[in-house]
Amino acid sequence: MDKKTSFGFLLIGMALILFFFFSTPKKQETVRQQEYKQELESRKMAEFEADTTETATINVMAATQADSLSPLFPSLSGEDNTVYLNNGLVEIGISTKGGMPCSVKLNNYNNQQGGKVVVFDSSEISLNVKMDGKERNIATKELYFQPVNAGQNSVTMRLLTNGYGSLDFRYELEPDNYMVNLEIQSDGMSDFFPSDMDAIAIDWVQNLRQQEKGFEFEQRYTTLTYKRSDLKRAKYIPLSKGARGIDPEQQLDWVAFKNQFFSCILMSADNFAGNARLAAAPYQKGNGYLKKMSAKLHVPFDPNGSEPTRLQFYLGPNDYRILRAANRMAYDGKKVRLHRVIDLGWPVVREVNRFLIIPLFNLLSKWGLNMGIVLLLLTIIVKVIVYPFTYKSFMSSAKMRALRPYVDEVNAKYPKQEDALKKQQETMAVYSKYGVSPMGGCLPALIQMPIWMALFFFIPNAIDLRQQSFLWATDLTGFDDIIHWDKFIWGIGNHLSIFCILFCASQIINTVISMKQQQQAPGQEDAMKVMKWSMYLMPVIFFFTFNNYSSGLCYYYFINALTSILTMMYLRRTTDDEKLLRQLEANYQASKNDPKKSRSNSMMARLEAMQKEQERLMNQQKKNGR
Repeated sequence: MDKKTSFGFLLIGMALILFFFFSTPKKQETVRQQEYKQELESRKMAEFEADTTETATINVMAATQADSLSPLFPSLSGEDNTVYLNNGLVEIGISTKGGMPCSVKLNNYNNQQGGKVVVFDSSEISLNVKMDGKERNIATKELYFQPVNAGQNSVTMRLLTNGYGSLDFRYELEPDNYMVNLEIQSDGMSDFFPSDMDAIAIDWVQNLRQQEKGFEFEQRYTTLTYKRSDLKRAKYIPLSKGARGIDPEQQLDWVAFKNQFFSCILMSADNFAGNARLAAAPYQKGNGYLKKMSAKLHVPFDPNGSEPTRLQFYLGPNDYRILRAANRMAYDGKKVRLHRVIDLGWPVVREVNRFLIIPLFNLLSKWGLNMGIVLLLLTIIVKVIVYPFTYKSFMSSAKMRALRPYVDEVNAKYPKQEDALKKQQETMAVYSKYGVSPMGGCLPALIQMPIWMALFFFIPNAIDLRQQSFLWATDLTGFDDIIHWDKFIWGIGNHLSIFCILFCASQIINTVISMKQQQQAPGQEDAMKVMKWSMYLMPVIFFFTFNNYSSGLCYYYFINALTSILTMMYLRRTTDDEKLLRQLEANYQASKNDPKKSRSNSMMARLEAMQKEQERLMNQQKKNGR
């Protein structure tokens, strides 16, 4: 790996460090600052929920004061019961008060205490459907429904009125999936609604509970995600230290309140109107919740009851295969692309994940191996795939190292600083003569980057690694903390991750080996010193960044660095610099009279010509200066 390749890796590493720095929520210095921040977040979220609370309160007060002639009188009181739907995978509770989902339990996933994962319960979610009426507005949150035709996988929640028909919420839980179909349809209520009424509002507020071991790491991957109908990709509200709101002007296919490994997704067959209001605010560590999210959505509604309003909930794991299967259950074959709720990286990186990393991981997982072994094999296979590019990059550096005697002669010929340009020109001429490019190691290194970045995005989102142990790590999606203490230390926390330490140590060793392979260009001694110490400093910075990251990710980086060290040692042992120099001499003699390999057609020749032109312009400026 030559100087420019290392410099490229340095820039990429520094960009990652800046990304981690600005995307990681900082610890508050004092309890007073924490309380102030929490109060500020609560105030902002209160603004988002003000309309919902105010409307519901007004409606309840008005209905309570009304007599038996009130249009909603039959639904003003009742029992708050729960009807459960269960298909073996998920148990969904539908409340008679409000007629909406009030709890979700996943039967195939365990929480940190050993029980089943509860995505939310009645105290953590508020789903309110609002409809404008002639005399009374409907806010279902405070109204009571009657369960009709209740079965194991379906139920109709019916809202009765006083002589104005009824409103039905029909639920159907798909078999062998986490998708719930919901149809909202009125029956005989045309006189209840205004003639111009054509839409209903849905107010959704939810506290997303902490499900995993590491609060900071899980909170980083907990996002309010949405998909615009005019785009294939999903978007999300960016990380923020405080509450953050957004108002998409375009129609939406779906909105997701997403934890690291579990999501609640609400989608509409006819799209949500382009006047949505989405908001999210982070919680402080310690209260059991990660973020508070809210969504105000509008969907078409037929007050005459001819056509139902069709909605769907996905209430389940962020498993790429399951989400792809759920896509096929969307109404009318609509391309909802629910799998985009999982952030697999930027466009090129995402495609690498889709067509290389995920298929390889799924294949290895079918063998029944420990997930630590699966990650090991996956890393080795990827290393084999990129080996040709690694070899090309190494050989570019090795050729420059073989030509070091000729470069030293040029350096001795021009010892003065004022001759730096001539020295550089003759050095480039030496490289050009033997067909060696200082840029030769950059392109292979850049080609490899999307693959390594793909694994960076994939591993934290791989639900198959959840609660899987390996060596001393009890959960590959959380940090390993067999070394821990009670007192919090800034920058480290209350534990040391052994996999993180191994990764940083192997990265330092890899840096030492890589620096020895580099051929220092003339006149770049000072720059090389700065880059050298910067590359030694990066693993130290990585330690403070990755100590709270998942052990699976740190383990992958450790294996990757270790295999890089072994690869470099193998290539260095099997490469003879003297033999390589003789080969370069032979190639030069063979290509002297070959017009296809003429220097005028080479990149090095063009670079040399540019340097000569630069020298000419500098000499011209000196003459003009006189």
